[in-house]
Amino acid sequence: MTSIALTQFSHGGGCGCKIAPGLLTEILSRAPQGLMPPELIVGVETSDDAAVYRLNDQQALVATTDFFTPIVDDPRDFGRIAATNALSDIYAMGGTPIMALALVGMPIAKLPPEVIGQVLAGGAEVCREAGIPIAGGHSIDLLEPIYGLVAMGLIHPDRVHRNADGRAGDVLVLGKPLGVGILSAALKKGLLDGEGYAQMLRHTTRLNRVGIALGALPGVHAMTDVTGFGLAGHLLEVCRGSGLSAQVRLADIPMIAQAAGFAREGIVTGASGRNWAAYGSDVHLPADTPAWLQAMVSDPQTSGGLLVSCAPEVAEQVLATFHADGFGEAAVVGSLGSVAPGQAAQLHFA
Repeated sequence: MTSIALTQFSHGGGCGCKIAPGLLTEILSRAPQGLMPPELIVGVETSDDAAVYRLNDQQALVATTDFFTPIVDDPRDFGRIAATNALSDIYAMGGTPIMALALVGMPIAKLPPEVIGQVLAGGAEVCREAGIPIAGGHSIDLLEPIYGLVAMGLIHPDRVHRNADGRAGDVLVLGKPLGVGILSAALKKGLLDGEGYAQMLRHTTRLNRVGIALGALPGVHAMTDVTGFGLAGHLLEVCRGSGLSAQVRLADIPMIAQAAGFAREGIVTGASGRNWAAYGSDVHLPADTPAWLQAMVSDPQTSGGLLVSCAPEVAEQVLATFHADGFGEAAVVGSLGSVAPGQAAQLHFA
């Protein structure tokens, strides 16, 4: 089993295999508008992390799905990362997961049952940690391995935190350091050592369940998680949804040191370039910004950190909540501000 490298079967890995944001926008613009019942609190209108459907005055259902091709060769680790990433969308809304369904696609003729079983075991391990069952799922025979979850959770309707609920003057707090995509690129090139792999697993398998506590804090307005579109892309979604601009200090962004070192050597993902091209003229870096820093802010994160928009007076409490739950690298990275009438939402790095 250990002689089989899962990444050899996939053209991309993790959230780096997502459709580029610009192309995704074009595809979705051609899709017909679906039903929008009044109970649907959050749908597709703001590119949010999950759908939210009001059940009654006290409960709303949070539903999402996420799956991808292998980002690592070890099948159990692949399952753990994919499940952690899928559950993150529930936490990003402030919800509490209640159950999941497995999504499985495997090249049956090329992968023995014990390898596929290890993928499923890794996902089940994470769900046990989250305190939820995998209550079913669906599987198909596929050319590339994929694994993920349909995840469902509950939240009070008044505590839903969309990525479009940011307010001018809010402080931005990022929960995990950037660089997972770059570590995955180094892994595929055979350049990642054991310490780097351990760092990658530490970040990608840490559940973002701190989102439950953060969502209950007064003064927390918007939340999202940073995944395949990079920090710049997901923060730009917050800006566009909220009708605001953002200022981010490059020096304050937490980054995985080894990933930053690889980026300086030009070892980055192809998805980071596609991401940057999709941002268009709405994301700005200082003219003297080195290429490696551009690659870091557009690096696709798999199972990335929560990005919180909160009132300045609760920023320290948000940080303390992150740190108490083991997110020691969480940091204030910037703020949101208003835009002039008629101007588009903008993201400025300084």
